[in-house]
Amino acid sequence: MARFEIKWLKQPKGSDYPAAFSYLSLIFDEKEAARYVRKLKRAKCVEFKSKDILRASGLPLLGVGNYFVEKDRKKIIEGKALSPILLVRDTDNRRLIVADGYHRMCSVYSFDEEAPIRCKIA
Repeated sequence: MARFEIKWLKQPKGSDYPAAFSYLSLIFDEKEAARYVRKLKRAKCVEFKSKDILRASGLPLLGVGNYFVEKDRKKIIEGKALSPILLVRDTDNRRLIVADGYHRMCSVYSFDEEAPIRCKIA
């Protein structure tokens, strides 16, 4: 398989935060979800290996047949930058919540499980 450079935007897109809030409000009450989104907005971008994020989240890897994974894979192939993913540490349950960017994470992993993923973590 050909190697592709995975490019990242410097900051998440503005629309990623409402998406994260929507997801987090399914897990936490709205006040707590909003608190996490505020923390994410203030957080600095960092990088973690895609395999480590996948393992810490406990989520299944979506295959390349998934429409949104394939859409992000196409962006990678075309050299377009992806929006950093948004993560929340659920310390009570000792797991990582992918608040926004699950499909981007799976797309990156499909190219290289060691690839760094740009993210913000709260």
